[in-house]
Amino acid sequence: MIHEVDEGLRRLLGESGLEASGVEVVFDAPTRDWAARRTGPAVCVFLYDIREDATRRGSGAGEVYDADGHLVARRTPPRWFELTYLVTAWASRPRDEHRLLSQVLACLVAVDTLPARLLTGTLAELGLTVGLDTAGAGLDAPAASDVWSALGGELKASLGVRVRAPLAGVSRAVAPPVTEGLAVRSAVRHGDGESAGRRLRYTEVGDPGPEGFAGPRERPSAPARRRRGERRP
Repeated sequence: MIHEVDEGLRRLLGESGLEASGVEVVFDAPTRDWAARRTGPAVCVFLYDIREDATRRGSGAGEVYDADGHLVARRTPPRWFELTYLVTAWASRPRDEHRLLSQVLACLVAVDTLPARLLTGTLAELGLTVGLDTAGAGLDAPAASDVWSALGGELKASLGVRVRAPLAGVSRAVAPPVTEGLAVRSAVRHGDGESAGRRLRYTEVGDPGPEGFAGPRERPSAPARRRRGERRP
């Protein structure tokens, strides 16, 4: 999920025209050594804090259906995490850095969520909203000065960006649905053997054959599921 959030942010910043103007979007730690090796303008989006939002933890299990409408798995609810990024601009002059940072700020504050068209992988499959908070006053994460001290670099103008994203739950496959009725064969025992007896079965149930009901069966299409509040005809 983390790399999918990274990709969403990279695509969002790319749409602002950064990549078209030759500005690279990177996710490296902005250490002193990294800054010394940098050769061109860049926007660094550094992930430095990951915390679970326990208030949104759910229970139970959801149902997963295949293309034919058959229940194939049950999945635990997703768990929500807050990913906090330190966003900085790097150029040869402070004026250029401030221009880049202003462009990034305008791009990020224009949206409250990562647009669905930019999501990939499990984030796209879940279809849930991925929240985005830029330069918020209530970011519950280490201060930027502490991050710079840990990185061994000099304090620099930066943006705090927090993303609230779901981590997909664990899926467990379920047994295939029953597609045949029950067939029962009975016989009468005598002292010298067993009579042929008779065969009991539900109407329209075929003979299971020598393999019984364990043999491969063709499943009919699943009945259409009713939506909540929909009445039966």
